[in-house]
Amino acid sequence: MPATAKKTTASALAVGAHAPDFTLPADDGKEVTLSSFREKKKVVLYFYPKDDTPGCTLEAKDFAALAPKFDKAETVILGLSKDSVASHGKFKAKYCLPFPLASDAEGKACEAYGVWVEKNMYGKKYMGIQRATFLIDKAGKIAALWPQVKVEGHAAEVLKAASALK
Repeated sequence: MPATAKKTTASALAVGAHAPDFTLPADDGKEVTLSSFREKKKVVLYFYPKDDTPGCTLEAKDFAALAPKFDKAETVILGLSKDSVASHGKFKAKYCLPFPLASDAEGKACEAYGVWVEKNMYGKKYMGIQRATFLIDKAGKIAALWPQVKVEGHAAEVLKAASALK
C-alpha cells in the first residue's frame, strides 16, 4: 500500500490535497500542463533524480512496460526531473518511453510537491530530487502517494492503485 501520511519535507503533500498545477516543457518540445488532464484521465506523476542512471532507467522502463495497462485504467504517466528537455529527449528515445518527460529546470514543481530535499551520500550533503510518485485522480486531488520509492515492483504497485481508483 502507498504511504498516505508520511511526509518527505515540511511542505510535502498528503492524500486528499489538490495536486499543485504546473506547465513545463516536455521532451517533445511541447508543454505539458497537469490540469489539462483533469476530468479526463488520472495521472501518475513520478519524480526521479536523473535521466539515464540505473535506478531511474529501471523505473522508466517498468512504467513503459505497463503503459498499455495504465492506458486501459484511464491513467496518464508523466515523468519529471530537473534534467533538460534535450536530456529527456535522448533518454526517451534510447528506451522508447511512451510517455512525456517534463523538465523542471527551475525546480518549482519539485518544491511544490516537497521532493526537493537534502540528501547525504558518503557523508556529503547536497540537494536533490527524492524519488516519489503521486497518483492524481480525475478531480485533480492526490489519491495516493509513495514518498520514498524503492524501484523494484513500484510501477506494478502504482498500476494496482490506479486500476482500483474510479
